[in-house]
Amino acid sequence: MIRLSEFLSPRPEPLWDLIRQAGVMDVVAVLRGGEQEQRMFASLHHGHQGRHAQDHVPWSEASIAEDQAVFADAGFSVAAIEDTVPMDRIRLGLPGRDEDIESVIEQIHAMGNLGIGVLCYNWMAISSWSRTSIDRPGRGGARVTAFRARDADALPDVEGSAVEPEQMWSALEYFLHAVIPVAERSGVRLGMHPDDPPLPRLRGVSRIMGSADAFRRLLGLDPSGHNGITFCQANFALMERDVPALIHEFGSRIPFVHFRNVRGTADDFVETFHDDGDIDMLACMRAYAEIGFDGPLRPDHVPTMAGESNARPGYESLGRLFALGYTRGLAQAAYGVDAAGGLR
Repeated sequence: MIRLSEFLSPRPEPLWDLIRQAGVMDVVAVLRGGEQEQRMFASLHHGHQGRHAQDHVPWSEASIAEDQAVFADAGFSVAAIEDTVPMDRIRLGLPGRDEDIESVIEQIHAMGNLGIGVLCYNWMAISSWSRTSIDRPGRGGARVTAFRARDADALPDVEGSAVEPEQMWSALEYFLHAVIPVAERSGVRLGMHPDDPPLPRLRGVSRIMGSADAFRRLLGLDPSGHNGITFCQANFALMERDVPALIHEFGSRIPFVHFRNVRGTADDFVETFHDDGDIDMLACMRAYAEIGFDGPLRPDHVPTMAGESNARPGYESLGRLFALGYTRGLAQAAYGVDAAGGLR
């Protein structure tokens, strides 16, 4: 059965009570001070270091254990980590990458020792997921994030963007050769997240994980079941329309799911409520049941609803609660009510 999860930073906030009340006790965590938290959460916690010292190493076993304990004190279990050491030197094959790979290896060892079995990473160099609007009007006046390639093209290229795709593929192969054996020994499955949006170039930066064929190539670089995919539904829907077919194709190589919905094309799309986009969400959930998926699955990129500030676009509270309830209902329909009663 799936592990219905939420994406949280290990810094307690009122949202945690709502998540528990929605019946969700599994967390997909970022690291306190890791690459993802710096990009997505740090501005919300400026000056708040929590229990960590200023000079802590976020991906060390001691730090991850402290984060895990913060969640455990609130009744949560960490099902996956969606954060790493800053990886641009690794992604671009630059000097210093071996040092950074050693940090990733340290994190994988730590996760294995702590019983955290899934690590989500990405190959989006220099920038993370990108949107050109964070307040497009959606259903009922909710504010949603959106992307238009023509708006992005009007922006200057990102500094340091001159890198060719094959350089990034070579760097990825080098990375996998170093870390997959460690992941196998540690019992940690790696899940590559797609480029978001899935375009071959964005603001001058090459992107290589933007097609189903790219993921077929990724899986071919190492046949290990620990070399897997974070199946971010909306991105795959913007690559190819038949998302359930891709779920069946990739099957056991999917250790982790981002349950999302969008409307549009890769170069012009909006995020939507989970029941209001182009994707047949029930068909996708049925596909997960048919392949026997039993890993962490989290709703992602929700609208900002009435009364919310939009300080955290895509991650405000009310849309998360709507998405969790909707996702749980689909899981009960697809896996069976009795089985879904065991949702964790």
